[in-house]
Amino acid sequence: MSLTLRRRRRVVIEVPTTWQGRMKAQAMKTGARMAPMADQAKLAANRRVDDARMWAAPRLKKAAHRVEDQLAPAVSSMLNDAAIRVSPVRRQQSRRWPTAVLVTGLAIGAAGFMFYRRNAQQWTEHMKDSASDASRWAHERSDRAVQSTGPAGAPVSETTDEASHRMP
Repeated sequence: MSLTLRRRRRVVIEVPTTWQGRMKAQAMKTGARMAPMADQAKLAANRRVDDARMWAAPRLKKAAHRVEDQLAPAVSSMLNDAAIRVSPVRRQQSRRWPTAVLVTGLAIGAAGFMFYRRNAQQWTEHMKDSASDASRWAHERSDRAVQSTGPAGAPVSETTDEASHRMP
C-alpha cells in the first residue's frame, strides 16, 4: 500500500491486487507514452507504402504490356502448335457412296422414263386400233341395218359411212 499526496492534498491510495493488475497499470502508462510515436510510425508507413506504389505502378504497367505484346503471342503460338500436334489425323471421307447413290438414282430414273414413254406409245397405238375397230364395227352394223331395213334405210347407211370415214 502506498500513499501519495497530490496538489490539493488529496490522498490517493493505490492497492495492487495482483500481479496482473500491476502489469495492466504499467501497460496503460506505457501505451499512453507510446501513442504519439505510433501515430508518427503510422504516417511514415503510409508515406512509404504510397512511395512503393508510385514506384511499382509504371513498372507493372510496362511488364503487362511486354507480356501482352511479346510473351502472350509466343505462348499462344506454342499452345496452337501443341494443339495441332496432339489432334488426331482426320481421314479423308470417301466420296464414292454419294456418287454411287446419285448415279444409281439417275439410272433408275432414266429407265422409268423409257418405260413410261414406251407404254404411252403402246397406249396411243392401242387406242387408234380400238377406234378403227369401233368404226369398222359401227360400219358393219349399219350395213346390216340397211340390208334388214331395205330401201328406207339407205340414207342412214350413207350417214354412217361418212361418220366412219371421218374418224382417224
